Amino acid sequence: MPKEELRRGFGLSTSTYVVIASMVGTGILVSPGYMMASLNNYTAIFGLWILGGLLAVCGALCVAELAAALPRAGGEYVYLREAYGPMPAFLSGWTSFLVGFSGPLAVASYIAALYLLTPFGLVGSETDRLVRGTAAIIIVAITVPNLMGHRQSAWTQNVTTILKLGLFAALIVMAFLWGEGRLAHLAEGQPIRQVGLGVAATQLFYVMFAYSGWNAATYVAGEVKNPVRTLPRSLLLGTGLVIVLYLALNLVFAYAVPLADVGFAKAEQVPKLAVERLFGPRASSVFSVALGLTFLATVSAFIVTGARIYYAMATDGLFPSLAGYVSSKGQVPVYAILAQSLCALVILFATDFQNLYKYVSVGQSLFAMLFVGAVYVLRWRRPDMERPFHVPGYPLVPGIFIVVTLCMAVFAFTQWTKPSLYSLGSILVGIPIYYVWSSVRRRGN
Repeated sequence: MPKEELRRGFGLSTSTYVVIASMVGTGILVSPGYMMASLNNYTAIFGLWILGGLLAVCGALCVAELAAALPRAGGEYVYLREAYGPMPAFLSGWTSFLVGFSGPLAVASYIAALYLLTPFGLVGSETDRLVRGTAAIIIVAITVPNLMGHRQSAWTQNVTTILKLGLFAALIVMAFLWGEGRLAHLAEGQPIRQVGLGVAATQLFYVMFAYSGWNAATYVAGEVKNPVRTLPRSLLLGTGLVIVLYLALNLVFAYAVPLADVGFAKAEQVPKLAVERLFGPRASSVFSVALGLTFLATVSAFIVTGARIYYAMATDGLFPSLAGYVSSKGQVPVYAILAQSLCALVILFATDFQNLYKYVSVGQSLFAMLFVGAVYVLRWRRPDMERPFHVPGYPLVPGIFIVVTLCMAVFAFTQWTKPSLYSLGSILVGIPIYYVWSSVRRRGN
C-alpha cells in the first residue's frame, strides 16, 4: 500500500475558515441559554464572554509560536510529544479520538439534524431515531468530499463556513434594523453581587467550549502553504473574528429575549426563540433550516482537523498504521478520516448527550493547559529551536491562560463532580493502553 506525504495545499483562507468553523458550532447555540438561566445577569454574561475571548487570544498566541516552529500535521499531539514525550502525546490523541473530536462531531451533526427537522414537526421523543438517522446521513455526506482530496475538502470547508458567517451576520444586522426587541433587557436580572464565584467559574467552561477551536489550524499545519507566515495569521484572524461575532450574537439574544423567559428547559432553544421574538414564527422556521445547513461547516471542520491527529500518531507508531496512509490521488489521510467518522456514528447512536457537553469541556481544558505550557517547556528544553513567531508578552500571556484554566478546573470538580471525574478517568484509562500498545509494538518489531 503506497504511502504519500500530505500535500501543502491549504492557503490562508482555508486555514482561517477551519478555525472559524471549528469555533462557531454548538457552543454559541447552547452556551448563551445556559448562562442566561444560571447567571441571570447580563454584566456577568458579557464579562465572561470577554474574558473567554481574551483567554482564546492568549491560547492562540501561544499555539502560533508552536505552530510556526513545528509546522506539522497533528496539532497539539505534536507539541505534547516534543515537550513531554510520547505518553502524554498519546493520551492527547486517545482523548481526541474518543471525545475531543468524535464526540463533538456527533453532537454537531445531531444539532444540525435537529434544526433542519424542527420546522417540519419531526422532532420529539418519538422521532429521535429520525433525528439520529439524519445526523448519520450528514456525517457520511460531509465525509465523502473530504476523502476525495484537497480541492474538494477546501471547497466544502470554505463554502459551508461562508454560508454560516453570512447567516449570522444577516441575523445581527436585521435584528437591530427590523427586529422587535428592547435594549432595556440588558438591565434586567439579579444584581451582579448575587452571582456566585463558583457558578461563574463553571459557566466560563460553557464559554470556553464555544471558543474551543482557536487552535484548529494547527491540526492541518502539515498541509498549509508557507506555514511560518500563514499559521499565526490564520489563528489570530479566525479567533478575533469569532470574538466579535460572539459578542454581537449575545447582544442580539439579550435584545430579543428577556432573562425571565429563559429557564433550563428552554436554554438550548434561545437562538430559535430570539428569531421568533424578533421576526415571527415563520422567520424562525426559515432560520432553523438555514442554521441546520450552516452546521455542515462545523461537521466538516471536525472531520478535517481530528483525522490529522491520528495520522501523526500513526506515523509515530502510536496508532494503527492504516491511519498513516495517505491516498496518492487525493493526498489526504483516508483511513484516519474514516475511523473518526465511524467512531462518531457509534457515539451518535449509543450516547446520551445530556452530560457530554460538560464531559468534553473538562477534558479539553486539561489538555489545553498542557499544550500551552509546552511553550515554557520547549523554551527551556530547546532554547536553540528556530521560532519565527514569539508569543508577545511572554511569560505572562501563557501564564494567564494556565492559571485561569486551572481555577476553572478546580471549580468544575466541585460543581460538576461526576462529569469531571468521568472525563479525567477516560484520560487516565489511556495510560495502561499506551504501555500495552508500546509492548505489542516492540514485540512486533
